[in-house]
Amino acid sequence: MRVLTAQEIRKTETACFENYFSEAELMQRAGIKCSEKIIKYYGESIHGNKVLVLCGNGKNAGDGFVIAKELMKFGADAQIVLCDKQPALAEPLAYFNEAVNSGVQVCFFSECDMHCSLIVDCVFGIGFHGELKEPFLSVFNAVNSSDAAVVSVDTPSGVNASDGSVINAVRADMTIAISTLKYCHILPPANAYCGKTVTVDIGIPESCYNGTYAQTITKAYVKSCFGKRNINCNKGNCGKQLNLCGSRLMPGAAVISARAALKTGVGLLKCAFPKSIYSVMTAHLIQPVFSPMSENEAGTFSMGALTHILEEIKWADCVAVGCGIGNNDDTQVLLNQIIRESDVPVVVDADGINSVIPNIDVLKDSKAKLILTPHPGEMARLIHEDVSYVQANRIAAAKAFAKENGCVLVLKGANTVVTDGSRVFVNTTGNAGMAMGGTGDMLTGMIASFAAQGMQPLDAAVCAVYIHGLCGDITAEEISQRGMTAEDMLELLGALMIEFE
Repeated sequence: MRVLTAQEIRKTETACFENYFSEAELMQRAGIKCSEKIIKYYGESIHGNKVLVLCGNGKNAGDGFVIAKELMKFGADAQIVLCDKQPALAEPLAYFNEAVNSGVQVCFFSECDMHCSLIVDCVFGIGFHGELKEPFLSVFNAVNSSDAAVVSVDTPSGVNASDGSVINAVRADMTIAISTLKYCHILPPANAYCGKTVTVDIGIPESCYNGTYAQTITKAYVKSCFGKRNINCNKGNCGKQLNLCGSRLMPGAAVISARAALKTGVGLLKCAFPKSIYSVMTAHLIQPVFSPMSENEAGTFSMGALTHILEEIKWADCVAVGCGIGNNDDTQVLLNQIIRESDVPVVVDADGINSVIPNIDVLKDSKAKLILTPHPGEMARLIHEDVSYVQANRIAAAKAFAKENGCVLVLKGANTVVTDGSRVFVNTTGNAGMAMGGTGDMLTGMIASFAAQGMQPLDAAVCAVYIHGLCGDITAEEISQRGMTAEDMLELLGALMIEFE
C-alpha cells in the first residue's frame, strides 16, 4: 500500500476533483466508509449508546458530520461536538445542516458531557502542523483522559501527517486512514498515537496517483519474489552462503544468524568464525560447514584471517558479516577488504557497520551490492547525527544514505524502512517483543539466505524484513511479547516458510 505525505495526498485529491468527483462527493464517501468501519469494529458497544463526534471548523469536520448522521441511522446516540466554531466552509456546512436536520444533537465542547461509549476524532486532518492552542489543548486532554474508545479519522488530531512529529495529540485506539496510509501512520512517534490503523477506499481512481511513493510491504509482494523450486535442484544450486560472524564474547550471534539462514532455505551454509568459539558453534549447529579462523587477543577475527576469508568469499553466492564480530583495528581492516573484494552481495550488520564507519567511503568502492542493516543508533553514527534526528527523519535519512552510497539500507526498528535510494518500502509486521538481542542477527541470516538463493538484494531485504516481523507476531501470539525469545522465533520460522512456497 502507498504511503503519502500531506502534500502528495492533496495533489492526488486535486486530480480527483478536477476529473472525477467533487470535493463534497469525496467528503461524503469518506464519512460513509469511515462509519461502516466504526460499525464493524464497535457496533455492539455503540448501538443505543452515546457517541461523540468531535469536529473542528475545517474540512475534516465534514467527514465527522456525515459519520454522526450515519451512526445515528445505525442506532447510536450520535452527537456532534463543536470544539471551536461552527462550520463556515461550504461543503462541511452542508453536511452539518443535513446531520442536524436528521435529528443529530449538537453541542459546544465547553458545554458537553464527555461521558460516552465512543469518541470519534474529526478535529484536524492532514493539514495540522505547529503547536496546539486552546481550546484544542483542553479538548485533547479531555479525550485522552476519557474511558471511552477513541477512533481518529485519517490521522489522530495533533500529529504531523508528513513527518510523524507530535507535540500534543489525540491518542487513538483505532485510526481510519482515508484512501491510503500517511507517514504519521508508520513513523515514530506519531505511529504510537494511531492505535490499530485500518484504511478505507473512497474510490479515488488509480490515475490520480501520479508519483513515486513509499510502499508498505505486502504479503502478495513477498510471495511474488519466491519462485517454485525446480524438482531437479540440488544443494549447490539452492544458494551458497558464507557467514563471517561471532567472537569469543558473542558466539550466540553467529549461531542465531546461521540457524536463520538454514530455516529459510539456503542450500549450503559455511560458517567462518574465530577458532576459540569452535566448541560453541558445533554444540548448537550440525548442518553448516565450519571454517575456524585465526583470532587476536580479544577473541575476534585477526588480520591474519584475511587471506582465508577472501578465499572463502570466492565460493559464496552471498556473504553475511558483522553479527557479534566486535569492533577493533583488525575487524576494520577485514571489512574494508571484504567490501572491496567481494563479487557477490554482502550483508553488513552490527559490528560490521561499526567497523565500516571510520572509513565510510569504502562503501562506494564495492564491486557488488551491499545491504546494510543498522538500528537507529548505528544509523546515527553512519551519518554523524544523533538518534533523535534519525528517528525524526527515518525515510529521508535512509533513502539519502542508500542513494549516496549505492547500497540497500535496512533501517531497523518499529516499521523498518528498506530502500535502495529510489524505491522505499516500510514494514508493518513485527511487535515490541522483538526488541531484544538476537533478532537482528536472525534478520541478517535471512536476508543473506534469500540473496544467496538468487533474489535481488532489495527484494531479499524486503522479504526477510516482512517474514521476520510476521514470525515475531505469530510467536508473540503463541507465547507473549515479554516471554518470547529469538530462539522461539527460530523454532517457528521453518514452518512459516510454507506460506511463501
